[in-house]
Formats: sequence, C-alpha cells, structure tokens
Amino acid sequence: MNLYKDSHSNRHKLIDWERTALEQFETKMTDKKKPFPCIPATIGFSTNQLRYGFVGDPRKHSSVIETAELLRDFTNVSKKIGTYTSLIVFYKLPQDIKDTFVVEDYEQLFWQHLSELTAMDHIDWPEHIPKDPHHPIWEFCFHGERYFMFCGTPAHTKRISRHFPTMMLAITPRWVLQEFNKPKNRAKKIKDHIRKRLRKYDAADIHSDLNSYGAKDNYEWKQYFLRDNHTTLSKCPYHRFLRLFK
Repeated sequence: MNLYKDSHSNRHKLIDWERTALEQFETKMTDKKKPFPCIPATIGFSTNQLRYGFVGDPRKHSSVIETAELLRDFTNVSKKIGTYTSLIVFYKLPQDIKDTFVVEDYEQLFWQHLSELTAMDHIDWPEHIPKDPHHPIWEFCFHGERYFMFCGTPAHTKRISRHFPTMMLAITPRWVLQEFNKPKNRAKKIKDHIRKRLRKYDAADIHSDLNSYGAKDNYEWKQYFLRDNHTTLSKCPYHRFLRLFK
C-alpha cells in the first residue's frame, strides 16, 4: 500500500471506487455554502497536505494490515509534509454492508480496527500516555505517535459531519492539533467558530462528548466515533477487543 498525494493529473491512476471516494471527499471539503466544521481539515485539503489510502472490505483482517502499513508510512513522513497534515483512509464497502449496517455496527467495526492496529504495532506505547482509555490524557498511539481518530460512515444521517458515502478514517497527529491551537488567544475563538459551524452543519445538536484534550472531564475515545443520536458507550471497548487480537 502506498500513500496517495492528490493531484488532478494523478487521479487517472486510481480505480473507479477510489476516484469516486476522493471526489466525494473533495466536495465535502470545498463546499462554500455549507463549510465543513473542522477548519484544520479544510486547510489541510486546500494546501494539499492530506495523504490518502484506499483499503478493501473493513471486515477483513487484510484490510487492517493495509491500514497499519499506511499509518506506519504516514508516521514516518508526516512531519515533512506540513502542519495541517492528516491521513485519510477510505474503505471499499461491499453492498451487503451498505444495505444492512447501522451506526452501531460501524462503531463495533471501528473499535475492532483500533484494537487490531495496536496488536500489530511494533513500537512501544509512549511512556507518558496512560494505557487506560478512561484517563483524561489517554489517546490512541501507533508507531510511537499520538493520534486523534475520526470515523465517518454512510449510516450517519443526522450528524452530517460524520457522514460519508463509504467508511472513512481521518487520522490526525496530536502535534498538528497542538500547533493549530498554540496561540491561546486564537484557540478559543477557533473552537467557538468550529462549534458554530457544527450547529449549522448537523441536523443533530452538538454531542456532549465533544470536549478538549487534557480536560479532567474529557475522554478522547468518546470523540473518535460519535453516534447519530446523543447516546454513548459507557465503557471504552478498546481493551476488550484488544485482548482478542493479542
């Protein structure tokens, strides 16, 4: 698997479903009438600092292996790309998934993926990051890097910011978010602006799990996968799944 750097002249090299997914993503990132709420993502797209991967059926272990390879390669080069970089992974969904999966099915698949990725990680978890996801400064780590995970699915119909025609992961290094929020006087204004956009973008109210990293009442894992309604898992399934794959 190779990281894909987008350019319109290169898109002819993509197969049909890959090109379609990328074009749908472009539409979402460049919509001026209804701007996507995550400002760093739109900047990353407009400055061509995003990198992409295309993976098969997300139920297959081979797809997790491909995702691990992409994330490992991305980790090795991300700091050379720019301060708005992220890895966007698109999965090819068979028709039976599209026809039958609801949000909770994708949620289970997402946590299974994260657990399998950890089981395949060859580098130790950073010492200063707790391994308990119910700790306020826990976050997902891979290949020695800290990441914020974001999952979009076709089953999301009210939380449009989490809707995408195929299953998608947006994986952003913690250092990108730290750099973006470094000017403290700007950070609050940007956060308020993002939430204002979110209210206009989604047909559902802002989820109560959205919070700030490091806050005592914050749990990052709850923000990785938001349901279409306001329900949430009471306990992170990460370790439960991880035990199955070790």
